[in-house]
Amino acid sequence: MRRLRWTLVIAGVALAMLGCLFLRSRMVQADKPDDKSEIERGRYLVEEVAKCGECHTPRNAQGDLNHQAWLQGAPIWIEPVKPIQNWADHAPSIAGLPGFTEEEAERVLEKGIGPEGETLRPPMHIYNMSHADAKAIVAYLNSLPRHVH
Repeated sequence: MRRLRWTLVIAGVALAMLGCLFLRSRMVQADKPDDKSEIERGRYLVEEVAKCGECHTPRNAQGDLNHQAWLQGAPIWIEPVKPIQNWADHAPSIAGLPGFTEEEAERVLEKGIGPEGETLRPPMHIYNMSHADAKAIVAYLNSLPRHVH
């Protein structure tokens, strides 16, 4: 009888441990953002925070953003009050991240360093974003169709 009780106690503890491990794995999965939520967060950061479309999207004759060519590169429409050396005249396409690896794009967003180690040309902002924000933006940009010249 005593042996049976110990067997049941050990079996109960083992089942409780398995249940805890199962619940923990489910909680860890719930904490991980899925691709869809990361892309949505990236979209929010691109459209509402960084306002990337203002420079990287061409404008129509009325000066409105051409959403048919969203983030596909555009002439820079703003000019500095005084001349600034190395001022860019065109913003590159960033839809689909053509010409960038994910790591290069993250470095641009996190450190303000171009894909080949160069300093970014004004008027591009240096954001110093967190790694999580940069990854979300890269996920969003990679979700967009790449512009083919």
